Amino acid sequence: MLRPRATPARPRKRRAFPRETPEQKRRRAALVLRRLARAYPNARCSLDYSSPLELLVATVLSAQCTDVRVNQVTPALFRKYRTAADYARAPAGELENDIRQTGFFNSKARSLRRTGATLAAECGGRVPETMEALVALPGVGRKTANVILGNAFGKDEGFVVDTHVARVSRRLWFTREVDPVRIEQDLNNLVPKGRRTMAAHRLIFHGRQTCVARRPRCEICPVEPLCPKIGVPLEIRRATSSHVSRLTSHAR
Repeated sequence: MLRPRATPARPRKRRAFPRETPEQKRRRAALVLRRLARAYPNARCSLDYSSPLELLVATVLSAQCTDVRVNQVTPALFRKYRTAADYARAPAGELENDIRQTGFFNSKARSLRRTGATLAAECGGRVPETMEALVALPGVGRKTANVILGNAFGKDEGFVVDTHVARVSRRLWFTREVDPVRIEQDLNNLVPKGRRTMAAHRLIFHGRQTCVARRPRCEICPVEPLCPKIGVPLEIRRATSSHVSRLTSHAR
């Protein structure tokens, strides 16, 4: 009786990067951020503002819009609307027209009116300084709240997670999450309070200038030796000379 031929075992795939302990990952994150600090010494909030209210408005307008475009719209807007009540009382169609260039102007105008009314009625027209009070405002989530707390009030509480921070953090294997709240939790575990606001600015600058979405410029990346390049196209990974095995020596 013929025995069935044994199926050869498939070779196990080698890990593309070494396994890290939480402490090793924190050390690697510190090295990455140190290099980014040298690469982007002028990293800062890209939105122009002179008060917490202006930053709140600019951040709302920045959804699905570049900061450059927002900064083109806000000078005239801020001259016209000086208080929260001004946004609440804006006539129908007028505020929409004033912010039309930022896109999604109907929903953004609706959020600004509701937020302005809430600030005028419940907060004395002032932007609150706590996460709990900010996220209770209409149209304000954790990202907007973290932007305001870290930049307008100097309160380094959480981590701003925009599309650049999310993409760069996944490529660096700081997180495997796609939900912004979970990404923020992972980044908060890696970066201590007091450093999160500037860390976010540097990741954003890096995402805009080097670690771009479609074809990251790994050949000029200041943190390339520390990056596992998760999700980076194979031809780009092969074109770079460093090996991920160097990660362990940097993280120890």
